[in-house]
Amino acid sequence: GGTENTAVKMVLTSLSAIAAETATFPIDITKTRLQLLNQPQSRAPTNAFRVASGIYSSEGLLGLYKGLAPAILRHLFYTPIRIVTYENLRVVAPDNSVSGKAVAGGLSGVFAQVVASPADLVKVRMQADGRHVAKGLPPRYKGTFDALAKIIRVEGLKGLWTGVFPNVQRAFLVNMGELACYDQAKRFILRNQLCEDNIYAHTLASIMSGLSATTLSCPADVVKTRMMSQASDKDTKIFYRNSYDCLLKTVKLEGITALWKGFFPTWARLGPWQFVFWVSYEKLRYLSGLSSF
Repeated sequence: GGTENTAVKMVLTSLSAIAAETATFPIDITKTRLQLLNQPQSRAPTNAFRVASGIYSSEGLLGLYKGLAPAILRHLFYTPIRIVTYENLRVVAPDNSVSGKAVAGGLSGVFAQVVASPADLVKVRMQADGRHVAKGLPPRYKGTFDALAKIIRVEGLKGLWTGVFPNVQRAFLVNMGELACYDQAKRFILRNQLCEDNIYAHTLASIMSGLSATTLSCPADVVKTRMMSQASDKDTKIFYRNSYDCLLKTVKLEGITALWKGFFPTWARLGPWQFVFWVSYEKLRYLSGLSSF
């Protein structure tokens, strides 16, 4: 049965995503803070370790998990949709055509991101909220649903899709890098008999897909974080008019390499995430009697 298989896959991808998200969330919050710190408007410690230990000392261990609920909520929409869509689109692509898989990966990402965008926005706002609290300001949002309600009240229903364009661009690039590369890398490893279809193959393929996804998505990620965080401060005048303006200003003020600012934290985030995700997902599929991805 195709439909129950899809339902099973939805559940398995969700479980794998929850595992991956929980394991790597502290890296994510560090990355978000790091990208916000490096803007011309602020001066503060700029290495990942300092930022992480700063969060830990000022907000405790739970500070490193601030916004985990909306992050998991987002993945419950985002990951099953993109993975299952990709598996269905991949069938249409001519066999072993990398470009076909790349487009299939990108489109799956776009579709999933549009659906999950509100949860993503709530996650970023709540992560930035930790900074308000650290400065001794009252938190803007009490929790996930309070944040949702406030954003709708202040910015309207369409406010939930703030930053959807930079997000969709990034989702296209990340999923093009991740899904197609994981798929190709695994096929390559198996075809050249470097190892069996086991945890070693899955680990190697997930590391390769992590690197390619990071290289492709880092510039879009820097722009996305800067755009989404500035929208939330009503009192400050808007520094970037749109994503394109943000891209140009960043390159002009900080040089082209600024677009890969946080390459290492981004990879330190995507790499382990994809490792935990793909290894869990392949294992769960095996245990459920499904064929390997």
